[in-house]
Amino acid sequence: MDSVNIAIFASGSGTNAENIIRYFTRNPSVQVKLVLTNREDAYVLKRAEKLHVPGIIFSANELKEGTKVDEILVDNKIDYLILAGFLLKVPERIVSMYRGRIINIHPALLPKYGGKGMYGNKVHQAVVDSLEKESGITIHLVDEVYDNGETLFQAKCTLDPDESAETLAAKIHKLEKEHFPRIIDEYIKSRKIDNN
Repeated sequence: MDSVNIAIFASGSGTNAENIIRYFTRNPSVQVKLVLTNREDAYVLKRAEKLHVPGIIFSANELKEGTKVDEILVDNKIDYLILAGFLLKVPERIVSMYRGRIINIHPALLPKYGGKGMYGNKVHQAVVDSLEKESGITIHLVDEVYDNGETLFQAKCTLDPDESAETLAAKIHKLEKEHFPRIIDEYIKSRKIDNN
């Protein structure tokens, strides 16, 4: 049986990307073929290289306007796109190419604290400032609207009275590490069963 090929899109440090790559090295049926980033200084490229996964850099314009990214995905027979801290909006043409096969993680409980510009510590700060009692992660499918696609999974954590954006970020990272690769794996398996 052919293995499923995934490409990870990331814009930053790449802790989630590394975690996903490590998780799937133990899984012969799913292979992380590529890491793609829109920033040449993104640390995710170093993490990918260390784990022998090719990294590719593209510009925001190449994603939005050109066909470079589309061709890379097709040439590498990519089946799923995983967004792991990727800050650009996926253009509609790629969303429709990969409908139901683009998975994102958001560091809050959507539909709260989502949308354009809501990422990383901005999300955690907004949650803390709003005196929320809990936050968490949302793993969801990607459609044409920021943070809008179908929710696959949520996990929650409680905020302490003296919570800061930094302490909350640490709790969220723990949830991401624990759940993101597993949910990707389960979703791919469930689709394989449906498609057979």
